[in-house]
Amino acid sequence: MHIVIDARIINSSTGRYVERLLSYLQHIDTKNRYTVLVPSKDLHYWKPAASNFTVMSADFDNYSVAEQTGLLQLLNTLKPDLVHFCMPQQPILYKGRSVTTFHDLTLVRTYNSDKNWLIFKAKQLVGKQVFKKVARKANRIIAISEYTKKDLLNFVDIPEGKISVIYEAGEITTTESKTYKLPFKQFILYVGNQSDYKNIKRLTNAHQELLKTHPKLGLVLAGRLNEAAQKTQTYVQQKGYKQIHFTDFVSDPELNWLYQHTEAYVFPSLMEGFGLPGLEAMAFGAPVVSSNATCLPEVYGKAAEYFDPLSVSDMAAAISRVIENPKRQAQLTKAGVAQFKKYSWKKMAEETHAVYMAALKD
Repeated sequence: MHIVIDARIINSSTGRYVERLLSYLQHIDTKNRYTVLVPSKDLHYWKPAASNFTVMSADFDNYSVAEQTGLLQLLNTLKPDLVHFCMPQQPILYKGRSVTTFHDLTLVRTYNSDKNWLIFKAKQLVGKQVFKKVARKANRIIAISEYTKKDLLNFVDIPEGKISVIYEAGEITTTESKTYKLPFKQFILYVGNQSDYKNIKRLTNAHQELLKTHPKLGLVLAGRLNEAAQKTQTYVQQKGYKQIHFTDFVSDPELNWLYQHTEAYVFPSLMEGFGLPGLEAMAFGAPVVSSNATCLPEVYGKAAEYFDPLSVSDMAAAISRVIENPKRQAQLTKAGVAQFKKYSWKKMAEETHAVYMAALKD
């Protein structure tokens, strides 16, 4: 059988899912032929080790006319027995067998103020229609949490039986640690992008509340200083907030050091499909204090201290309960390492391959 994997997002924030799937899949399936579609700039981003895997360029932007026409033409030329679209964006007129992964519905549920309002709303309108058509036409759907599955079922009327919940996993790429110099010794940490739904402004507000009782406590916001992060930075400056450090890009060894030395990793997000950053923090022994929204209690279980993400005071109180109590920190550290180990990229790839085989029989 010829299976095409639409991996155009491989070098994006969701790309870890695709890269890990491909890396394990090539060891699981040595019989079927795979064509992996990526943008030309990413032709060498992932290199197959198996002869039955081939990487091919596919320069079609997400939610574009080219995606609906050019990618459609390419797929029809390749004549695959099955296509795995690793994200919902895809040619809605493609009629072959397909599997689609839905990570979350943030595109249709949220708005990011760092984007042009008119363009974002137009994209959101198109996205809603694409998502619904895709969900209806796909032979099988992969959701990365029970929450995403339920959200999708509320969004579009499709048979529940066509959706398989397959969890992602965390992974330590290197154990090397390199000191990251900070202007303070004690700190709480957030790692990742700062889109509006990540709720970072409320985190900065909660941190300033904490300074009343913990005047030496810093807040580290790790991640590239893109437009969304710059908006947060401007907000912090206008408010006159203190003890907040924006890292911009940090290397993996520096990030490891931050995880290992933080008083708590705080994840204030309003909406997630899986919540990978918190799991990765757990792997390094960071006590996790998390929003109780969407999938996060499902994924983190009892290995996190939870708060209402809409309440600054509740967030600050939850962080206080952890950083003021060494026993609670130790409990969360131990539970977090165990929770991290429950998830496996290999298992994810095996379960995804099983979905492929089922779809080929549909």
